[in-house]
Amino acid sequence: MATKNAIRPHYHLPAAHKTRLPPTVQAYQDFAIGKNPRQKPANRAVKLAESLSNMWNLQIETTIQRSLNRSNLDLLGIEEKHNTPTTSPKEDISEKWREIHGSRDWDDLLDPLHPWLRREIVKYGEFAQATYDAFDFDAFSEYCGSCMYNPHKLFDKLGLTKTGYNVTQYIYAMSHIDLPQWLEKSRLVDTWSKDSNWMGFVAVSDDQESKRIGRRDIVVAWRGTVAPSEWYDNMQRKLEPIGHGDSKVEHGFLSIYTSKSDFTRYNKSSASEQVMTQVKKLVDYYQKIGEQVSLTITGHSLGGALGLLNAYEAAKNFPNLPISVVSFAAPRVGNIAFRDELYQMGVKTLRVTIKQDVVPRMPGIVFNESLQRFDDITGTLEWVYTHVGVELKLDVRSSPYLKKGLNLVGFHMLETYLHLVDGYDRSDSGFRADAKRDVALVNKDCDMLVDELRIPPNWYQLANKGLERNDHGRWVKPKRDPEDIPSPTMESHHYHVLELDDSYGIGSWFGVSI
Repeated sequence: MATKNAIRPHYHLPAAHKTRLPPTVQAYQDFAIGKNPRQKPANRAVKLAESLSNMWNLQIETTIQRSLNRSNLDLLGIEEKHNTPTTSPKEDISEKWREIHGSRDWDDLLDPLHPWLRREIVKYGEFAQATYDAFDFDAFSEYCGSCMYNPHKLFDKLGLTKTGYNVTQYIYAMSHIDLPQWLEKSRLVDTWSKDSNWMGFVAVSDDQESKRIGRRDIVVAWRGTVAPSEWYDNMQRKLEPIGHGDSKVEHGFLSIYTSKSDFTRYNKSSASEQVMTQVKKLVDYYQKIGEQVSLTITGHSLGGALGLLNAYEAAKNFPNLPISVVSFAAPRVGNIAFRDELYQMGVKTLRVTIKQDVVPRMPGIVFNESLQRFDDITGTLEWVYTHVGVELKLDVRSSPYLKKGLNLVGFHMLETYLHLVDGYDRSDSGFRADAKRDVALVNKDCDMLVDELRIPPNWYQLANKGLERNDHGRWVKPKRDPEDIPSPTMESHHYHVLELDDSYGIGSWFGVSI
């Protein structure tokens, strides 16, 4: 059992407000600029005095504000961290990996948050973040909607080589349902795909990392969406049956997970078929050589929803495989029967949420798991959305580095989540003074950091927005490295379902033919 950590000191950021001037200066200002309503209209001499007074007071305010900013920077201790590592040394968790993986539903590990678990949550969160960082959002690129790097370069390009995992498969998805703001498309006519988007990857721990964590860990990371919450509001129109019982899930999520078409280049097999084929290959291989294997599924927002569907399918097909989901900002996915079936199959789910983020409250802001208290009167309601698993709830107000105003986009960003996880100690204490993750990452794609840190908002982008100067001095969009161009020919073995016997059962559970 983890030893409880001592309560960390809480460093408060002074509230943002207009700087108050010293009383004597304020009194002089009131007299000089005519705040007295009975004062007569000013002549030129008085106007000159007013101008000089305003200049003098402005100088005083600026000096005071600079002093305040300086003290805030000192208080945050940010400059001292510039020359320190952004991660802690890796601990050997091999003896406790089952508890860290959720075998006891993370009992006694969340409050206070065990440092080993904190590191693992951040690790899986960074895998999910990689699906955003490597995604081509450029609508003027013929490869918009794809990954900018091939699987062998992905972690190297994103600085994730020290994680000890290797990418083995990319996942592509499409949808037969028209879902707003989901599919990123190029504005060009000739594109790599008109129907599919890169949706994530499968990776597996290497020998050294497997020794540290006590088993061979297969990871599936699903990309989400940073679309506004209205996107989820539009998706709560229909619950669709899944499996053979009473379980139902949101039909938009299920469509993205299971859609395929022979007329597409990248989804001749569905995302479900792609990922399960690869997971089966890896599980079979490592179990045959006598290794303990686990499956950990992670994702942010929509990615968290797809992750639950993935966990459901994996649990049906690998009943003895330890399966855990670590999701961030995930919406509700299915009904109470879906949740209960996941529990019965032993799937462990850790939901990381932020109190101020509205997306985890959707779909089903009104009709949700809270209605279970009326089961004696209404019976089990099959159409009610419900969350799954254990919740680790964070609060934006706990961090002295974050602005306290309303910022719905910033509240939902995965980097905001990872910052708060890194700083979380326990529910009754403040932000950890020894948090190591780089604070600047929060502002990658939003404006959440306090101005005193001087980190520009939305700073994460390609140099010169992807343009390069050619030999003639002209700025042009460079061609992609040929090995980074998504190719159905090169990856055809990923898109066609391999030979699966009837006991594998993907088609029987998801209503698709194999």
